Amino acid sequence: MLSDPSRGVNAAQQPYDLLIVGGGINGVGIARDAAGRGASVLLVEQHDLASHTSSASTKLIHGGLRYLEYYEFRLVREALIERERLLAIAPHIIWPLSFVLPHSRLVRPAWMLRMGLFLYDHLGGRMTLPRSRGVRLDRDPVGTPLRPEYRRAFIYSDGRVLDSRLVVLNAMDARAKGADIRTRTRLVAARRVDGVWEATIEDASGQQVVRARGLVNAAGPWVERILRDTLAIGTSKQVRLVKGSHIVVPRCFEGEQAYIFQNPDRRIVFAIPYERDFTLIGTTDIPWAADPGEVRIADDEVRYLCESVNRYFRKAVTPEDVVWTYAGVRPLYDDAAQNASAVTRDYVLDVDAPPGEGVLLSIFGGKITTYRRLAEHALEKLAPSLPVLGGAGWTASRPLPGGDLGPGGFESAVARLRADAPFLSADDAWRLVRNYGTLAWEIVGTARNRADLGEDFGGGLTAREVDYLIAQEWAVTAEDILWRRSRQGLHIDGAGQARLERYLDARREAVRDSRSAMAG
Repeated sequence: MLSDPSRGVNAAQQPYDLLIVGGGINGVGIARDAAGRGASVLLVEQHDLASHTSSASTKLIHGGLRYLEYYEFRLVREALIERERLLAIAPHIIWPLSFVLPHSRLVRPAWMLRMGLFLYDHLGGRMTLPRSRGVRLDRDPVGTPLRPEYRRAFIYSDGRVLDSRLVVLNAMDARAKGADIRTRTRLVAARRVDGVWEATIEDASGQQVVRARGLVNAAGPWVERILRDTLAIGTSKQVRLVKGSHIVVPRCFEGEQAYIFQNPDRRIVFAIPYERDFTLIGTTDIPWAADPGEVRIADDEVRYLCESVNRYFRKAVTPEDVVWTYAGVRPLYDDAAQNASAVTRDYVLDVDAPPGEGVLLSIFGGKITTYRRLAEHALEKLAPSLPVLGGAGWTASRPLPGGDLGPGGFESAVARLRADAPFLSADDAWRLVRNYGTLAWEIVGTARNRADLGEDFGGGLTAREVDYLIAQEWAVTAEDILWRRSRQGLHIDGAGQARLERYLDARREAVRDSRSAMAG
């Protein structure tokens, strides 16, 4: 249902400072930062949080080693600095990962790789992760899964992330600071009236008119459509849609290292340990012209990704091994590059601020690693029109919800949770802290045994956790829970997923009955 005005600013009487359209990483990042500076914020997302691009990434927080080849030095430096900050403020959902880059004589010479890694180690300044080094693959365990013709490799460090959870945690912190976050709510129309934006929004319960002094178009793949069809505003900026697809297969190598493979077409493909039992392989770069909401992986992409890793792995990966796939559309700023892989991953912020009228900011491009800095830049652009946003930035060092793990970091937090809830298995405690950090204690609550957590749907997912996700994280459907708030869809069989659907149906029926009784 649409939020009651008592939950935030009364939209009929007083405008919000910001109306943000889009519940991906850029939208929630801006909402969090703005709300923390004292602005009144309303964010609307037509589907679920992170339901498109922001949950379809390669799950990395990285500087973008390959972007050096396109002279994207500013972007890489900013991303490396942000990598360090994000590792510090969200250590439960972002953690270090080492990458093995085998040298292939058919692609880039060894001296070029060494030079690129030297720059990568030093462009970002202070670095807490291990610096790059060379290895002999016949003398190091990381060479075990690789074919014998690859003799040398380089190892460097980056970070991995639970991408959709990063979105949700930013939204939770924005809400804690007063923002109104409305999922499954779309912007129907908006126009400038009497110096502010007057917008019609719609959810399942109907339409509502709200007003805002500023509007942020963070609609990702739909940014141009919002400008053209909803706002009737022209711009010289354009977005270029590029599809990126991934496959997940049973784990195909031992160890916690990831691999980065160079292809003859000069693209790179990652093979990353995923969800403990699997390997994530991706991504592709395919121009996309259809509806961004209908993107799917194609059979030739599956074959391409299998062939890419099979050039390097001893044990072949086949399309028949694939247990799950996902694809997303990256809304890149169109810099007229001919090759989709060469299109810039940097972002452009376009401001439309006629004197005396509501300000509009539209976001073109960007990558998940730089979302926090993008939000700061966005508020800097908006501040001349909205002085409430002119305060000092604060998000660089403030932990995201659950990120205050305390002394000893992640492993110590897991040990504390097991001590406080000894009925949890080691795997369950690890998963809860990895997903929720210190908020795991809110899920366990006063439970004294496993039965207190309610129905077990498999994979360690219990009714207590499901109830938490519905109450605190805007989860509505089984898909929200199994594939965005967690990745338990990989671990829960069809019977368990059917039980979850029945549980959610029963909850919805109970809510309807309660409302009917109150109305009566």
